[in-house]
Amino acid sequence: MSSLAQKLKNLKDYRSTIDPTIKDQIIVEYAPLVKYIAQKIASRLPANIELDDLISCGVIGLMDAIEKFDPSRDNKFKTYAEFRIRGAILDELRSQDWVPRSVREKAKLIEKAYAKLESELGRMATDEEMCAELNMNQDEFHDLLNKAKSVSLLNIDDTSLMGRGDKNLMSSLLENRRGSNPFSAVTFKRAQDKIKESIKSLPEKHRLVLSLYYYEDLNLKEIGQVLDVTESRVSQVHTQAILKLRSKLKNEFESIEDVA
Repeated sequence: MSSLAQKLKNLKDYRSTIDPTIKDQIIVEYAPLVKYIAQKIASRLPANIELDDLISCGVIGLMDAIEKFDPSRDNKFKTYAEFRIRGAILDELRSQDWVPRSVREKAKLIEKAYAKLESELGRMATDEEMCAELNMNQDEFHDLLNKAKSVSLLNIDDTSLMGRGDKNLMSSLLENRRGSNPFSAVTFKRAQDKIKESIKSLPEKHRLVLSLYYYEDLNLKEIGQVLDVTESRVSQVHTQAILKLRSKLKNEFESIEDVA
């Protein structure tokens, strides 16, 4: 453990007695993380969104993490900081109404079509089946995916995009509360299993894009080079994967919350 991390862990009453010098040190140490998260979010946003504005919001999220982090809980500060940084950036974007209502409606249209076809077919729908369901050709379908791609940035606090069970369960997962009591541990395990099952049901290319993006930290351009496809096509596949998962998991999360 670094000396800085040790100082943070040893603070007794960090909300009222945290040394401003220590806070400044933490902000400097984690500044690259703020920039990394902001850049990753910016890669899927319209060009008119300024990266510097996202970074400023991320710094606010980092400061919030410093104030609210509980060293006595069994989770890492870096994990908690990532959650707060990303949440602060997405909250600011939401407040600016950066996703037009028409785009949200397009995303919901795709989600509903995926859910309907999966219910009828017992499997994930292909692009051809989606085109038939939506009464459009592949070019029109891909254009629809491009317009809906920004909605794949999931905000934990965005109640217009997430159901009650969705939000509460995801908050629980990200806050790492699985060990707080036996019921929470069971709920956490059920959610993990459902997510794993849903990811496994995706087509191989969709699983690969998610893995490269979220686990290998490659950007869309780098993934395109790996798969020998255009960056635009990678963006389409990523959007499809997220919307498929959203449609598949929505009812699962609600059912888990209803049990709770």
